[in-house]
Amino acid sequence: MTDASACARPLQRVLYIEDDEDIQAIVQVALEDVGGLSLRICSGGREALEALPGFQPDLVLLDVMMPLMDGPTTLRALRDLPGCAELPAVFMTARAQPSDIAHYEGIGALGVIVKPFQAARLAQQLRDMWRRHQEERS
Repeated sequence: MTDASACARPLQRVLYIEDDEDIQAIVQVALEDVGGLSLRICSGGREALEALPGFQPDLVLLDVMMPLMDGPTTLRALRDLPGCAELPAVFMTARAQPSDIAHYEGIGALGVIVKPFQAARLAQQLRDMWRRHQEERS
């Protein structure tokens, strides 16, 4: 008998949607340089809708508060794309009241990372959420 976590596919590709360039830079270092993940950064929802089909991410990491299309609206639009209905997603936000977190999880987020976040732990947090998601699906 094999352990489910041993059979799980590792997290490799993350589509990151964030409008703040300073936070983009921190997350890029945290996920690519420290975490060894492949990252595609988009500055907003519309850009992410165009980038997703060509990038084919394992997971989407997205800011909640963005102009034009907020995070929940962006997630709904991404999941409406062909083959993306079950796309795993994690929100990043400073709005982290229990009711906010429950709402984000209620619309299908794997979890919520609270800003300010610990850059050194970010890749591992995503891997932990990804692993739990993979285990739940097996």
